[in-house]
Parts: sequence; structure tokens; C-alpha cells
Amino acid sequence: MPKHPTRLIFPALLCLLLSACGSRQVQDSLAGATGQQLMTHSIDDLMRQLPAADFSAHAGARVHIRSHFIQHPSVRLYADRRLALELRRRFDIEVVDRIEDAQMRLEVFYTALGTDQDQRGFFVPVGFLPGVAEGAQVDLITLQQFHGIAEMYYYFGPTGTERRSPVLQARTRTDAIGLPIIRIPVSTIDREGEGADDSE
Repeated sequence: MPKHPTRLIFPALLCLLLSACGSRQVQDSLAGATGQQLMTHSIDDLMRQLPAADFSAHAGARVHIRSHFIQHPSVRLYADRRLALELRRRFDIEVVDRIEDAQMRLEVFYTALGTDQDQRGFFVPVGFLPGVAEGAQVDLITLQQFHGIAEMYYYFGPTGTERRSPVLQARTRTDAIGLPIIRIPVSTIDREGEGADDSE
């Protein structure tokens, strides 16, 4: 045993507190307005990425959409409606409910429709102190990320199996750089200034 074991306590604590930390948390709830904005703006950005090369030649065609997602049917339905609007508005494609009325089929696979959080950097946890909320921390320098992610691929053709698209992804974020005294926001969630008509 060292003669003065207390001399080792401070360096050990310092190493522990200043170690780089990272965490990721998948968010299942879209109850908050920020989460809803992140998700819906990501879906909007995703649909704007639909390649003209796949759809422009089919102006006037009747298309039936069938989509698939592992959870959240209401979010999938929202994405479907946004997809149908983009097809009609940009490519003059009519989306029909009955597969018998369709000339083309669009089989859509959503691989991500959700939000997540991530935190990286250096911080001092203080939630163990009396009267301090559990999980409280003092940021030394951290990057706190809150992202909405929308991702999909699709098959398009007369039977809906002819041609697979590349994976399309859109990410909207509201991040913050945490410092001991201030927090600096870094965000792509702001849609201020977008015109009512941004047609190409």
C-alpha cells in the first residue's frame, strides 16, 4: 500500500471526470414539437430528393404506392402522403388507391423514420450531488446532437419489382456545442425564408 493513498484519489477522479464520453439514445416519442419538426422536415427533404430520371418520363401515368416500415404506421402514412404529393406536383403522376387502376407500381421500403440523440465530448456528471437532478452535468466541451432521419429505397415499374433505386437519406438536426458557461446552437431545423412556391 502507498504511504499516502489519498494522493491517488485526486488524479484518479480527474482522469474519470475528464474522460471523453459518448452516448446515443433512440427516441421513440414524437410528442415534442422539436422531435416532430425534425422528423417532418427530414421526410420533406427526403421526398425532394426523388430523382427526376426515374419519374419524369411517366408524366400522366397512374401509379399505385405500397409502402413498408417496421413500426409507427402513422409516421409511415404521413411519409406516403408526402411522397404522393411530390409525385403529383413535380412529375404529374396520379397516385391511385386501387392497384387494378394503376399503370405503374411503386414499392417503397422506409428504412428509417425517426429521431435520435447523441452526445460526445468532455463533461462532469453532477447528478450524484444532493438537490441536483439525476443526469445533470457540467459541460466542459460537448457536442449534443438531436437528429431527425428519413431514409428509403423503392422499386418502380409496371409490376413494382423492375428497378431498385439507390438508398435516399435526409437528416435534419438541431445540435449544440456545450461549454461551461454557454451553449452554441448549430441547427438545420430552421425553415424560415422558404418560399410558398419552390417548384422547379
